[in-house]
Amino acid sequence: MRKFPQRMMVLLIDFDNRENRLSYAQSQIPDNLKERVFILGVQSEPENLKRDINKSFEENGDVLAQDCSDNTNELWGHELLKHNKTQLERMIVSVKPFLFN
Repeated sequence: MRKFPQRMMVLLIDFDNRENRLSYAQSQIPDNLKERVFILGVQSEPENLKRDINKSFEENGDVLAQDCSDNTNELWGHELLKHNKTQLERMIVSVKPFLFN
């Protein structure tokens, strides 16, 4: 990432209901790269989200991407995803101009 200053990265992790999982992951990222790394994930396990809304992982991804594109919260507001709000807001500002045009 240092070689390519425009490169951004999304880390998808299982938070496993651990409140410190995000802060731990962030602490592993060098300070000079933190603004270009976004950490998102399901509060517990992805299978729980899949079961809750009865959609495949691919369908979930499509809905999440559409939410970003449309500035909606159809799925991002779900109990298992709403903790991503701060990271999601940062990410949308950074990637929407080139990703969702």
